Amino acid sequence: MKDENNTTGLFNTLQLLQAYEQAIDENIISSITDTFGTIVHANKKFCEISQYSVDEVIGQNHSIINSGYHTKTFFKNLWDTIENGKVWHNEIKNKAKDGTNYWVDTVIVPVKDQNGKNTHYLSLRTLITTRKQLEKNKENYVSSLEVLLVMTSNKVKKPLSDCLIQINKFDPKKSFAKSEFINILDNLKLSANELDNFTKELNLFIREMEK
Repeated sequence: MKDENNTTGLFNTLQLLQAYEQAIDENIISSITDTFGTIVHANKKFCEISQYSVDEVIGQNHSIINSGYHTKTFFKNLWDTIENGKVWHNEIKNKAKDGTNYWVDTVIVPVKDQNGKNTHYLSLRTLITTRKQLEKNKENYVSSLEVLLVMTSNKVKKPLSDCLIQINKFDPKKSFAKSEFINILDNLKLSANELDNFTKELNLFIREMEK
């Protein structure tokens, strides 16, 4: 009976491990490297996202998917962290085989032997390209709003001020020469045209923002 229980327990454990591996393969981009950074294992999701086959990545290092976006300091920090036996977590921009870029939220875990020495590095990544694009869109939108405020301040303030100056020249108690009256109207028309041109420019700018 005891042997039967052990066998059942082992079978259940294997089932759980297989289910866990399947869940990882379907949802997590996973790879394992040796301590030199050479890829010794890449799962189905890694190959699907990077567009490289298993044969193409095994024996390579992760420079095969390096987008060139990150600095040398960024990767030095990564290696310093995991070589010291600590878990590293950050976001990385990678490049697929066809040249397109993708972002991954990455956790790299040192795998150690019984003596606590690093033997491999396990990388687990989740795809966050859509989220990063939304963040970029928001950043661009805020930047556009800042430009819009500067445009409005610079291009509305002066003609509006000029209009007020000309309007203030009208005094019911004062008589105007025809030439002076015409000059005031001409200045008002000029300021009004400036505001009208800015309104058209503003409409074009807003349309670009909405694309």
